[in-house]
This record gives sequence, C-alpha cells and structure tokens, in this order.
Amino acid sequence: MDVLDLARLQFALTGSLHFLFVALTLGLAPLVAIMHTRWVRSGNPLHEHMTRFWGQIYVINYALGIVTGLVMEFQFGLSWSGLSHYAGDVFGAPLAMETLVAFFLESTFLGLWIFGWHRLPKALHLACIWIVTLTAYGSAFYIMIGNAFLQNPVGSVVRGDHMELTDFGALMSNSALVGAFPHVIGAGLAAGGFVMMGASAYQLLRRTAYLEFFTKSLRTGVVVAAIGVVVAVGSGYAQFGLVQEDKFEANTGAAVGLGFMMLIGELLQLVVVFLLLPTVYWLPRWRWTHPILIIMTPLPFLAAVFGWMAREIGRQPWMIWERLTVADAMSPGLTSGMVTTSLIGFTGVLGLLAVVDYVLIARAVRRGPEDLALGAWPRTPAPAPIRLEV
Repeated sequence: MDVLDLARLQFALTGSLHFLFVALTLGLAPLVAIMHTRWVRSGNPLHEHMTRFWGQIYVINYALGIVTGLVMEFQFGLSWSGLSHYAGDVFGAPLAMETLVAFFLESTFLGLWIFGWHRLPKALHLACIWIVTLTAYGSAFYIMIGNAFLQNPVGSVVRGDHMELTDFGALMSNSALVGAFPHVIGAGLAAGGFVMMGASAYQLLRRTAYLEFFTKSLRTGVVVAAIGVVVAVGSGYAQFGLVQEDKFEANTGAAVGLGFMMLIGELLQLVVVFLLLPTVYWLPRWRWTHPILIIMTPLPFLAAVFGWMAREIGRQPWMIWERLTVADAMSPGLTSGMVTTSLIGFTGVLGLLAVVDYVLIARAVRRGPEDLALGAWPRTPAPAPIRLEV
C-alpha cells in the first residue's frame, strides 16, 4: 500500500471502532434517563435497580469511548493537516462546539450524576442524566454537521488557498445533514435496544433470580430497538434523494457497504417490528428465542460500520466534495513507515479498548443487578485523626 491508502485505512479502522462506542452511548443514554424518571416518579426499587444496572453499563462504555475519541482527534493533526489548513475555519467550528458540548457539559453533568447518588436532591439528580442525554445528542449533531460539510460544502466560500465560513445556519440546515442525523440517532437506539435485549435474554436463559427485572428490560429493549430500526431504515431511504447521483454507482466499496447495510437493516426491521414486537408480552417466557436474540446483538453495530463505509468511501477521491481531494488533504512529508507505525499503534489501542469494553460489559451482565457500584450508599467516613498537643 502507498501512503495515501495506509492513511485512509487507518482512519477507516479507527473511525469504525470509535463509532461502536458512540452508537451504544446514544442508545443507552435516553434509556437510563427514562428509567431514572420512572424511579423518581414511582419510588419503585425495581426502577432504581434498573437505572443503576443499565447506567453502570452506560458509564463503562462512555469512559472507554472518550479515549477512542481522543485518538480520532490525534489523526487530524498527524495525517490530515491539509484539511485543517484548507477548511479549518469551517470544519473546525462544529468540531469546537462538539468539544465544548461533549468534554465540558456532558462530562461535567455525567460526573454529577455518578457521584450525586444519595447526595443531590432527586429532581436535580434526575436533571443531570437528562442533560447528559441531551448533550450526547448535541455532540452527535455537531459531529454530523462537520461530516455533512465534507459531503456537501455549503455555507462557505473559497478565498485564496483556504475556505472561510460565511453562513453557519447553512451548515446546520445542510441537506446532507437533514437525513443523516436521524439515521445516526436511529442506529444508536437500535444498538442500545439490541444490547438490552441480548443481555436480558442471556439472564433469562440462565433462569435468573431477577425474573421481573430482566423481563421488563427485555420488553423495553424490543420496543426501543423497533423504534430505532424504523427510524434508521426510513431516514436511510430518505437520503437517496439527497446524495450525489454517482456516489455509489462509480464506487464499488461504497456500493458494497450500502448493500450490506441495507440487507442487515431490512432483516432487523423484519425480525423486530414484525416478529418480536407483536410477541413482546410472551417473549421472555419463550426460552428458545433467547439464544437467537443473543446472537443478533452485534448486527446493529455491523450495519453501522457498513453504513459509514458507504458514506465515506462514496466520497472518494474527495475529502471535501469537489473542493479538496483526499491526496491534497494529507499532511506533507508522511512516509509509509510513519503511517504504518501510527496505524498499528492507533488500531492496537482502539482494538484493546473495544475488547476491554466488551469484557467489562459482559462481566457486568453476567453478575446481574447485585453489588452495583453505581448508586451504592457511601461508606461511613473514617473518624478524624486525634491530634496530640504538647
């Protein structure tokens, strides 16, 4: 491979691994917020345990996902300085807003939610997780603004050797964003719903002692997965009228990604909407369906990866459509050895984080809703040391 292909491969691998974390974050955040709301309104201990259990899985995924996002930021400076020089004034604006939203607001209020159990008033504590959810979706919105600009560079003009932002409102109403953002949200809800379905099915298959807990979780997962799949498939088809005509016809890689994404999406819609949703009341009792639900858990994540392949490969050879080629967007002076080294390092780190994320979540699922660290009563503080006066 030459330097350009290595750099593209590096971004493809790291971007795909990072989005696995993002999809689950977008899917679980509103679920945890809804469970917390039900607990505050009802006072039912079951809802409290559901909030703590699924919230703990959310926190695990969020914490590791933050690190994968940092790796993505490094890549722009190391491999794609040409993009920063040419379109940094435009492309950098939504990324800066995303940083403010994600790393300041979202992380701050998530910290308040994690450490606010039994310390904050219930209403204020509940508000924290809803703000976390809204900022998570705000973060995704700003990222998609930047990505939509690469697909359709509106709201900017070329002046000299760089682009300048002229209309931020045009970026926010970009036709490449209108259909893509709901598509991402639907994909996230589907991922969160399927994880909840698969984890609950695993516990029910083991004849868990927490039957009511995982029965309600399984039914919730089915409903959320159905909503997510319908939104993702519907908004996906709606985008066909907004993309460039030759984006898929002239690019085999993009066509392959699109073909597999559509196949998986249609399969998930058929199974969840037409088979699982009508039988959601009896589903927890049908143990023969539980292994199937467990096996299906990775499918929304696989569809998301194929979707990004279709969207990003279809833009080749352009980094910014008909403005900047991928070759011109690369950092000057890169060698195959340099990119190979960073490729191995970045992919290794993200791959390890993905494995750790899976192991920690699987361990939490196997353990079930007992001895939860999140929301546990704080320990009695140690007595103050006695000072001896001479």
